[in-house]
Amino acid sequence: MKSSGLTPPPGRQGPGPLPRELLQALDLRLARKSASPLPGDHMSPGVGLGTELAQLRPYEVGDDVRQLDAAATARTGEPHVRLQVPERALTTWLVLDLSPSMAFGTTERLKADVAGGVAIAVGQMAVKRGGRVALAAFGAPDAPLRPPRGGRGAMAAIRRVVDEGVAEDGYNEPKSTSDILTKVGRMARTSGLVVVISDFRGEDDWERALKRLVGHHSVIAVEISDPRERELPSVGHLAVVDPETGQVVEVDTRSTRLRERFARAEHERREKLHRIFRRAAVHHIPLSTEGAWLRELGRELR
Repeated sequence: MKSSGLTPPPGRQGPGPLPRELLQALDLRLARKSASPLPGDHMSPGVGLGTELAQLRPYEVGDDVRQLDAAATARTGEPHVRLQVPERALTTWLVLDLSPSMAFGTTERLKADVAGGVAIAVGQMAVKRGGRVALAAFGAPDAPLRPPRGGRGAMAAIRRVVDEGVAEDGYNEPKSTSDILTKVGRMARTSGLVVVISDFRGEDDWERALKRLVGHHSVIAVEISDPRERELPSVGHLAVVDPETGQVVEVDTRSTRLRERFARAEHERREKLHRIFRRAAVHHIPLSTEGAWLRELGRELR
């Protein structure tokens, strides 16, 4: 069922191919960046099946005979069993931007195409090791929220959200980045991995919420941009529309002064964004609509 206010944007190309060999290479790199969430690295309270020894004690009636420890039994002359700390699968939260600005793109793809590809790629890696993945979207009316799930069902839910598209141009509410980060922080009760996928444009008061999230989770910020957002071309008169507010501004791009002011303002915006990520100790991965975004994602995860 299609979510209200979401539509596939014109010019949509999709994320492109996701070669298996590239995804396999990304798998271990993502694990290293997310505090080594390999099986056995995250332990649950209590005892059960696992690889981390919790207790070695004499056998009692009702114990699982498969847990008998041969060495301890031979050493003491009395049957002993090993009790282990059960392993806890990692939960990955995908925080996906569906605001109108994600429908922009002037090269090979739209920003929404790259963002959707990142969500699918990370989701596949998350469930591959038996983990769970959740999706929390923002920037659109009735933005979907999918609770943590594992296996094919989790990936099917992510693909449905990606296929539904982004918010239409008429949606003028702020992105509420701070609100969605706060919500994820409340819902993600155990430490895990949070991957925020956005162009990080518009609202800029979310640093405090980001720092709170970093206090309990490994956080990766994937920034999607387009080359035309950094430099205004000299193509004459243009009617420029702000997709986040709907405001229309007519400009003469032949003006050197205008192009310099545009480039300077964008440079200052990006520097501010980088400072926020550095202060919050967030791993920042910039991706572009131009070029092979999946290979760049792999390089940035080294």
